[in-house]
Amino acid sequence: MVLRPLRALTRSPNARVVETWLEQLADALGRPDADRADICRRTLAELSYPDYAANWETAVEDEALPLATRTALLALDPRNITLEPEYYAECDDAKFQRVKPLLWLWYSFDRTVLGGQNVDAGVRLRRLLAPLIFKRVGANFKCFQFVEFSFGYNLDVGDDVVVHRHVLLDDRGGIVLGNRVSIADYANIYSHSHELGDQRMVNTPVTELGEGVRVTYHATVLAGTRLEPDSMLGAMGLATKDVPAGQLALGIPAHARFSKPPLAERPALPATRDPLADPESG
Repeated sequence: MVLRPLRALTRSPNARVVETWLEQLADALGRPDADRADICRRTLAELSYPDYAANWETAVEDEALPLATRTALLALDPRNITLEPEYYAECDDAKFQRVKPLLWLWYSFDRTVLGGQNVDAGVRLRRLLAPLIFKRVGANFKCFQFVEFSFGYNLDVGDDVVVHRHVLLDDRGGIVLGNRVSIADYANIYSHSHELGDQRMVNTPVTELGEGVRVTYHATVLAGTRLEPDSMLGAMGLATKDVPAGQLALGIPAHARFSKPPLAERPALPATRDPLADPESG
């Protein structure tokens, strides 16, 4: 095996356009009187329906436009759509309505031309939104496209956490991600479960991934499980019980099979800077 740290790419000649747009969005969302739903709607209109961005209110009432077009324009405003967690009995409506526009912007951005597979712009936008959605988020949070949450406001995220594509973070009961946690593509982290005999009965224990934990491809962590620091859940694994520190758990259900080498015995990575690290973090 060979150490392969991430490369630092040269920014595109027009990168400042994206940076200025994100600065303006951050400024708008940071104002005490910010109307998050309106900001979400305007942003999505400018990204996806620029011809209607300046006259959205008129367009949705224009009977000359196809009903499907008017319906799509209405859906840019999060007040005109519903998200699944709004139906959950334990949803704190005051908290959820505050984060809902940001979740809708997060999800919808990934389906735009600017979003999609655009790593640099996508990571920067999600890094901007995360502190406004999560309970806490540390430095250098890196999240790729098509990641979804339940409430979002029950997520406690440490420093240098990486979440890859198509991950579900079901934070109904709460999820804690320690520093340097890495979650690979198509993983599912749950913090709610249903009684087998009556699915209306729901348990919502906190699920915790300790410092340095890795959850690999297509793996699932069930509600209330704790992966102790520096442990790892292997591909397709199903964690139904706690995984001890420094252990590699495999299988369905997952069992600790191997001990990882102590940190002191692992090769040190070269002292290169993460190309998407926060500038202020050094």
